[in-house]
Amino acid sequence: MAPARGFASALASASGLAVISEVKRRSPSKGDLFADLDPARLAGEYESGGAACLSVLTDEDFFGGSAADLAAARGGCSLPVLRKDFTVCEADVVDARLMGADAVLLIAAALDDEELSRLHSLALDIGLDALVEIHDEAELERALAIGAHLVGVNQRDLVTFEVDTERAVRMAPQIPAGVVRVAESGVRGPDDARTLREAGYHAILVGELLVTSGDVIAAVGALRSA
Repeated sequence: MAPARGFASALASASGLAVISEVKRRSPSKGDLFADLDPARLAGEYESGGAACLSVLTDEDFFGGSAADLAAARGGCSLPVLRKDFTVCEADVVDARLMGADAVLLIAAALDDEELSRLHSLALDIGLDALVEIHDEAELERALAIGAHLVGVNQRDLVTFEVDTERAVRMAPQIPAGVVRVAESGVRGPDDARTLREAGYHAILVGELLVTSGDVIAAVGALRSA
């Protein structure tokens, strides 16, 4: 495989708040968002708007995504790409690399300590960055214990789907310097982006707001300038 594009480094080196723009057709809570999107075209528009990275849903059952979406999106731009899916075993990590992803998502709530450590190590060994997703202080402690250098705070509860906009602000000061900090989900516009930037986040991951905006280039630009 060719070297990965460097997901974490793209976020760390971005000027201002980096935007991870998501290729997202639907969601379990909202249904269809942009069911007939063209992944390559959307990725190109995200890049034109100034996005630092992409996130592509590959789960078919809940999000309508696919490995083909990831390949098409990555081919339509020069940005690093996160495979956004439920990563629960070694095969999922290796599949992400084979699909062409540059980073893989590890959800702390879905993995025990041994699994989290093992999959994180495997991702790094095969050239991927690993975004470790957390929700609270206990999960942050687990992420730091395995040496995670890229941590995402999900503002959406995985069970109720409710968004707690204060969660990321509360967690930011507890993430050590040297760790790339990402705020995930629930970003409703430039005001939220500004709040998260001021809280100390390097990046925000945004899907629904962008794919339903009607003008993704302008929408990404508005978030970056917040």
